[in-house]
Amino acid sequence: MKTDYIIVGCGLAGIAFCEQLKANNKTFVVFDDNSQQSSTVAGGLYNPVVLKRFTPVWKSKEQLELALPVYSKIEADLKATFDYKSKVFRLFNNLEEQNNWFTASDNINLTDYLSLDIIKNTNTYIKAPHGYGEVLQTGRIDTKALVSAYKDNLKQNNLLITDAFEYDKLESLNDKISYKKLEAKHIVFAEGFGLKQNPFFNYLPLNGTKGELLTIKAPNLKLSEVVKSSVFIIPLGNDLYRVGSTYNREDKSNTPTLEAKAELLEKLHTFLNGEYEIVKQSAGIRPTTSDRRPFVGEHAVYKNYFVLNGLGTRGVMIAPYVAKALYNLIENDRELDNEISIHRFRKYKYNVNNN
Repeated sequence: MKTDYIIVGCGLAGIAFCEQLKANNKTFVVFDDNSQQSSTVAGGLYNPVVLKRFTPVWKSKEQLELALPVYSKIEADLKATFDYKSKVFRLFNNLEEQNNWFTASDNINLTDYLSLDIIKNTNTYIKAPHGYGEVLQTGRIDTKALVSAYKDNLKQNNLLITDAFEYDKLESLNDKISYKKLEAKHIVFAEGFGLKQNPFFNYLPLNGTKGELLTIKAPNLKLSEVVKSSVFIIPLGNDLYRVGSTYNREDKSNTPTLEAKAELLEKLHTFLNGEYEIVKQSAGIRPTTSDRRPFVGEHAVYKNYFVLNGLGTRGVMIAPYVAKALYNLIENDRELDNEISIHRFRKYKYNVNNN
């Protein structure tokens, strides 16, 4: 079988690259064995502001302009809803944070995203005596539903292979590659934290940060907006809310832990009143990087091997942006932004013989 591209990984990065290929009438096949879970356990928020420090997210304007039409098109193609427009309220813990909010709103890169109105809290189940600041142009992608529906669609079209990818079966043949019975022009590795096992790109300093979330049922809470304090509370509908997230750089398992549960509940109780039931706890390893920028680019030796990884905690926003950048590198010979190009890690040693 011949195809233009082999894509390894069907999380947010892989899906965004599939959409680029579809838009340009390129053929492809996707490998995904469900070993990576970061996209399916993500909070899914798209939010252009770092709410801990009131600073702009890197290239937030460009990312949002690209991302939202991509998700809208996927919704139309799959006849499903994944993008839920949600207000995001940043809870102010004191007057100093209010003042810092207004100071930040003068930043030219934040004026479109920070409301100047202080919103009074009227919900008796939330402790917020200093009110909230509202972040504009925000929402939530249901990443679990998106990934599941996208894989189902690929499978229906015979474009998804659920076997684990065997790197030692990959061969480079001048201007093409072969993998078992497949022949392709290019291969893109978008396997998230699975990159650590990839002999072609495992020299890249992918850290991996474990994140854990709780899903709670709180019938009396009646929140319609996302509230951010020491943790997020994200409304999911039907009185369900997602609470998260933790950041653990040591544990690299997908197993939920009692320690993370205790940490989330302790933080939640600083601003939540009232009863609730814990419905579920989820965990996954985010593909985080040392400099908080993605890994995008071409292998130093195998010129038709590419990587699309390291999306970190903001994969929903950044995936379509980096997918387009990689496509333009491969097909249009456009240089990558130095901040995302893997050339910034030339000093790292890699094994070109894959041993």
